[in-house]
Amino acid sequence: LIMVKDIIEDNEYKSLVEKQIKENVLFLLEKQQEFSITANIQPINFTPELPKVIKDQMHKFSLFTLSNYTYTTVQIDDNYISFEAGFGNENFGSVVKIPLYAIFQIIIDESILYINSVATVEKFNSDLKKNSFNIFKSNPNNKKFD
Repeated sequence: LIMVKDIIEDNEYKSLVEKQIKENVLFLLEKQQEFSITANIQPINFTPELPKVIKDQMHKFSLFTLSNYTYTTVQIDDNYISFEAGFGNENFGSVVKIPLYAIFQIIIDESILYINSVATVEKFNSDLKKNSFNIFKSNPNNKKFD
């Protein structure tokens, strides 16, 4: 019996989803349609790295609005979407590089165009710079969860 978990954790399915996301984004770019995405921030690369005070305020699934200047900087290949964005009150500039599989939603206005359940799969996100559970456990108040 195949479970949904077996499908969304399958590397072939992950590749299929990456292609679908790329096609959706290319379609929106071709139509010159601005859009937003929510993405799992675990595997995202920020260059330069965001200041800790800004990064700590981000949710595991954060919203990125691709409009105006940011929209003009969007680049996409088979594995990643990248764009320049400003963060925090001081509009700290950084290039955001997101693996396509980590995009959870593509949103136009306030409507969800595309949802990707692969973005929630920990095994694709956990071999990265930080493991959110280890950060959680590093807080002395959370030692009881060890």
